[in-house]
Amino acid sequence: MENPVLIFGAGNLGVTALDIFQRNQVVVYGFLDDNKELHGKEFGELSVLGETDDDGFLKLIGQKCEACVAIGDARVRKRLVKMLNDRRHVQPVNAVHDTAVVSPLASIGHGNLIAARAVVNPFATVGQHCIIQSGAVIESNAELGDYVQVGTGAIINSGVKVEEGAFIGTGVTIIAGVTVAKNARIGAGSVVVENVDAGATVFGNPAKKI
Repeated sequence: MENPVLIFGAGNLGVTALDIFQRNQVVVYGFLDDNKELHGKEFGELSVLGETDDDGFLKLIGQKCEACVAIGDARVRKRLVKMLNDRRHVQPVNAVHDTAVVSPLASIGHGNLIAARAVVNPFATVGQHCIIQSGAVIESNAELGDYVQVGTGAIINSGVKVEEGAFIGTGVTIIAGVTVAKNARIGAGSVVVENVDAGATVFGNPAKKI
């Protein structure tokens, strides 16, 4: 990546993105965050420069720098991506940790964050603007829609389909062939053995609706 990156979000995911880019020898310009209490806060040599809609910094994106959206809330992530698409006509870049294993036979969209030691196996599909946390495994022929978040150490087995906006908690196991519908939420540590309805929240072993 030739251009420096401006990271949207200065929370835990933003720091994770910073680490990923620095490990990959990509220059980071700084952070933007709507939390005014963070403005001016420094992370090593970098600081939080302003809000996410600050035109003074947004005008740099597309010509002089790239954008990375590192915010956990899928609704906020979607709003910022739409703003970047509409105002700057750009897609956020991927942030892939150097210890992650992403098969060249996998299909990966734009704007994803793939953290340390995550695995994306052959013929898996990862949509756009997903977050795959440390140590998560996306098995062969599994499919993640856009804006999906997969927690630390979760296992998405072969043939699983996770639809747009779904949240998969830490340590979840989803059995092969299951579909997790749009905007569903899977509680940490759950074992999912049957399909999950759109918007449902499930938890437990086996996971049940709550």
